[in-house]
Amino acid sequence: YVCYFAAACWLNFQRALALVVMTALVVFFTCWSLFQKHCGAKLLNLSFICSPWGHPLCDAIGDFFCRLLCVVLLGGLITWLVLDTGRNPKQLISLAGLCFLVLVLFACSKHHGAVSWRAVVWGLGLEFLLGLFILRTTPGIQAFQWLGDQVQVFLSYTTAGSSFVFGNTLIEEIFAFQALPIIVFFSCVMSILYYLGIMQWIILKISWVLQVSMGTTATETLSVAGNIFVGQTESPLLIRPYLADMTNSEIHAVMTGGFSTIAGSVMGAYISFGIDAALLIAASVMAAPCALAMSKLVYPEVEESKFKGKENIRLSCGEERNILEAAGNGAAASVGLVANIAANLIAFLAVLEFINAALRWFGEMVDIEGLSFQVICSYVLMPVAFLMGADWADSPLVAELLGIKIFLNEFVAYQQLATYKKNRLAGLEEWDGNRKQWISVRSESITTFALCGFANFSSIGIMLGGLTSMVPQRKSDLASVVLRALFTGICVSMLNACLAGLLYVPTEVTDCVTFLSNTNFSSTSYTMYTCCKQLFARWVHGQVMGGPRCLVLRRDPHVLGLQPQVDEGLCSLSRHPLSFTLTPHSSVSPHGWHPAPAGMAQQMGSLP
Repeated sequence: YVCYFAAACWLNFQRALALVVMTALVVFFTCWSLFQKHCGAKLLNLSFICSPWGHPLCDAIGDFFCRLLCVVLLGGLITWLVLDTGRNPKQLISLAGLCFLVLVLFACSKHHGAVSWRAVVWGLGLEFLLGLFILRTTPGIQAFQWLGDQVQVFLSYTTAGSSFVFGNTLIEEIFAFQALPIIVFFSCVMSILYYLGIMQWIILKISWVLQVSMGTTATETLSVAGNIFVGQTESPLLIRPYLADMTNSEIHAVMTGGFSTIAGSVMGAYISFGIDAALLIAASVMAAPCALAMSKLVYPEVEESKFKGKENIRLSCGEERNILEAAGNGAAASVGLVANIAANLIAFLAVLEFINAALRWFGEMVDIEGLSFQVICSYVLMPVAFLMGADWADSPLVAELLGIKIFLNEFVAYQQLATYKKNRLAGLEEWDGNRKQWISVRSESITTFALCGFANFSSIGIMLGGLTSMVPQRKSDLASVVLRALFTGICVSMLNACLAGLLYVPTEVTDCVTFLSNTNFSSTSYTMYTCCKQLFARWVHGQVMGGPRCLVLRRDPHVLGLQPQVDEGLCSLSRHPLSFTLTPHSSVSPHGWHPAPAGMAQQMGSLP
């Protein structure tokens, strides 16, 4: 491997950069494991340094420096937030939403006086640091974008198997043959990784970081870490031998972790819809520390755990005898999941249509037109959507998706979100009468985080059924905490979305003139819309543009998002005077921006 690694770096280091990063991570954790094994726990416990001088004084000095460090970090965070949100005050709305949700969860705490604030602060801190790295730093953005691209390429290999079984026509036109086979493929791969012990190694490393920083027990931390990769019923299997002896608080943490995240297998299906893979991966990773923290806020530990300080929790590698058996078992195990998803989609969509028909009928009795489940959710959950950071105009649509996710399931909600994204990328007009056809990139990203979780009412039965089959003697305990865990899981997804709203800044088109000077650009693309909006904003605020000219005559309220009383007109964007003219009039085309007639540009003359 060393020869292969050296050759790859020598031939093209830039191409081998991902290989370098993965190798460095494996070497680091391997060296750390060897260090722990041979040097002993004494070297890792810094308290032995203080033994010659006495423990009380050392503890006092340690506490002082710990508190000083916390104050410095908090001051730095506040300073950064003030400077960062000063450029975009809308981010403060997401910060207010985050604080509000934490207060709500604290108000719902079962034992207010027993809350472990170390777990809460460290959990939120880890989530914030992960979000800061993933959403705001260039290496983090590039790394997760690369990871998302690789996942998409990896999942595309499903086509080789599904096209052979079903044919190209079916997998291109029918959802069941397009998205669901991805779950079979992903389940097969995960089973192979479990057989090889790779997944157990990754989960153990993640859980170690969470356990050391947050002070949680090994069993609950392992389960929550496992939820990043597997589902709400598969993750408890990692700690199945220990479930019977776990406290109610630990059981609550296990459930909350399951409700707050999604399985890797269904993530593949959401990516196939067109949902951003990098954001989905980021949402799953960031949800783990937040779920553990909020679980300890809502249901603090008041019992004596048998697993406190215990590190040697063993994870089984399965009973398969070889890798082929593991692959076959993984594929076979996914059949029930695929059938369950298909059956639920049929049932839930049919029930939703029936509910909407009934609501329309009742609404018409009192002259209320278009009453539906989505409309009710858009009003009830609209403040929540706005507090997460969604634009006010987008809040009704985001609230609808939240309602669908909570009361039906996230699968249906992600399908609808994918439709909004396709409408935006296709260049459809933002408004079709009084109905928005798509939401902004920022609102889209926030919604991706908010929907990333199994926290819906249909999951209660799945969670109770899975855990009860493992520990039937704890049935009453499981039933007593499941609703509290569901509510916590819903709030964790919203907290994740608030943090995304606080940190996420959509990438704007840096050079619109260069984009417009390219003869191959699409006149109906969302980039065209963004360019016109950016240039128009500069013109409105009287900013001087050097070099190319930007001329905007009057304004279109529907496309440029201005006040409705402003007259409709033209938007002319040119590298040279009058070299290109666009009109946003819906009468020209139903698809938004299109080149205006050449005569119209000539009639304008050489305007300044």
